[in-house]
Amino acid sequence: MKKVHMSLRTQNILRNIFAVLVACLFLFPLYWIVVNSFKLDSEIFASTPTLWPHSFTLAAYKDQLSNLAVTLKNSIIIAVGSMILALVLSVSAAYGLAKYDVKGKKLFLLVFLVTQMLPASLVLTPLFLTFSKMKLLNTYLAPILSTATISIPFNVLMLRPGFLSIPSELYEAAKIDGCSALQAFFRVVIPVSKPTVITAACFSFVYAWNDLAYSMTFNTKDAMRPMTAAIYTFMNQYGTKWNSIMAYGVLLILPCVIIFVTMQKHIVEGMTSGSVKG
Repeated sequence: MKKVHMSLRTQNILRNIFAVLVACLFLFPLYWIVVNSFKLDSEIFASTPTLWPHSFTLAAYKDQLSNLAVTLKNSIIIAVGSMILALVLSVSAAYGLAKYDVKGKKLFLLVFLVTQMLPASLVLTPLFLTFSKMKLLNTYLAPILSTATISIPFNVLMLRPGFLSIPSELYEAAKIDGCSALQAFFRVVIPVSKPTVITAACFSFVYAWNDLAYSMTFNTKDAMRPMTAAIYTFMNQYGTKWNSIMAYGVLLILPCVIIFVTMQKHIVEGMTSGSVKG
């Protein structure tokens, strides 16, 4: 028995070592971005790469302070607006497809699934023509609507199994207590499905925050562009400011890292909600 126990312990140690090595491999590009943001351009292009800056400097971050206010505001408005719109539509749609006998339910789900297989660039041209006729170009509404159209199908497919796993007795008990259908939805269904809803909110926010194609296509004015599109300002005829790009990249991914670190518990629970039934 002792030999078997040692064997299992050795296997666990080897698995942990392998997991750490894989994690380091995938996290190294992120580490390289952070480290290079504290270097001078001369050190970045040195013949011998350095894993830690010899001349530690915050100059690249100081250069961002003057340009960050406008682009950060644009990113927040677009990401929060898209998240709210996607949540309102996807939560109600997912609950309707889960709890009500909707004609063509399978067809709706199939269409939502197919949209996840198509590249976002496929709808750029029709959306551009539509927004142009509606005079929505160079406004916040254009990227908000376009990113929400991509988030909604994914949210519906993720939220529906969670709603299916909610016992119908809870909903019926709320109606017996005098709640209307809308009150039961907000007082019973939403609190029970809190992890799944939070997960959908996080993914909607992150997708809109990281969007580049829609933001650059529908907003041609520099004053309306978010952080993802403004990164091109560091590439001009005089060369590329790599340390500024690295510092800007760190600031760009920082909100996403904070969201997934603080909401990790809810995201894991939300992704596995309804995985047995549905």
